[in-house]
Amino acid sequence: MSLIIRSSAIHAAGCYTMTPIRKGARVVEYTGPRIAKDVADEKYEKSPTTYLFGVGDGTMVIDGHGTAMFINHSCDPNCETEEMDRRVWIKAIRNIAAGEELTYDYRLYDGDDDEARCNCGSKNCRRSMYAPEEIRRRARVAKKAGGRAGERNSGTRRKTKK
Repeated sequence: MSLIIRSSAIHAAGCYTMTPIRKGARVVEYTGPRIAKDVADEKYEKSPTTYLFGVGDGTMVIDGHGTAMFINHSCDPNCETEEMDRRVWIKAIRNIAAGEELTYDYRLYDGDDDEARCNCGSKNCRRSMYAPEEIRRRARVAKKAGGRAGERNSGTRRKTKK
């Protein structure tokens, strides 16, 4: 399988396949050092961008260093993630044509006050890279506080994918 990184309409750089990929195929592994989530939070406290991927119970993350870190979020993805034997794989959920950008639903579950706006452009875009459960949780918290969900934005982009 031949993957390349190039400019993306979704966000900055994206990962594209140069060959067709069949549904169910493992595309690429999400690689990088594994570190405790609290260590990663401290390490990237002032960083506007991270490539952290939550594993297991969420107390550990993979600090992305490889091709998979360039796969962008979409609310209508062509891939999904699968944790298997302590490794994270990106797997095709439909046939993918040569030249197509690879995407998966990040289903973010943390990120401070960051809105994590989605730019996927899909017909069913939920306007956020957060998991639907996290969007609902944030709305409940905002309602209790008397504001709207996503009203504040600290400007940080620290996110953990799951």
